[in-house]
Amino acid sequence: MKRYQDVDSYINGHPEWAEGLLILRAIMQSTELIETVKWGAPHYTINGKNVIGLAAFKNHFAVWFHQGTFLSDPDNLLYNAQEGKTKGLRQIRYTDAKQIKKRSLKKYVIEAIANQKAGLEIKPSKSKSFAIPSELQSSLEQDALLKSAFQNFTPGKQREFAEYISEAKRTLTKMKRLEKIIPMILSGIGLNDRYR
Repeated sequence: MKRYQDVDSYINGHPEWAEGLLILRAIMQSTELIETVKWGAPHYTINGKNVIGLAAFKNHFAVWFHQGTFLSDPDNLLYNAQEGKTKGLRQIRYTDAKQIKKRSLKKYVIEAIANQKAGLEIKPSKSKSFAIPSELQSSLEQDALLKSAFQNFTPGKQREFAEYISEAKRTLTKMKRLEKIIPMILSGIGLNDRYR
């Protein structure tokens, strides 16, 4: 995934969603939020805290509210991308710039700013223990370089790799996932780095 250094290049790098991203950007810029790029995507902060992010995907573009769980959601727009996993993050997805209701979205943005100023925040839980699935454990034992690279990751990133494999139900799927992550591990790339 391409890393962008500024918001203009991010928008230009997603021409299919550029019109919508420009509208979203204008709404964010009409507030006191500070525009920046984090994890290769546009983010908007206040007092150094992440409030909102913009993202372009294959089938949609979205506004991410980092502490969206605290939003009142009067128009029922918020979506949790990973039910049961994602605690605070909520998003509004669009497939066309015409879907953006500027006045409504601005209310969500203003509320998100107020919530951040009020200190409403879900803090990440302390790192919990996890089991390395046998497929990954076997590969680590057979390849010292892979094991060393895996150990260089934080426990949280190690857990992401382990859960990615463990969540697959079929052995074939587990092996395909293992094949996918081995080059990432060797390159020092976390499973979800492109989203950070």
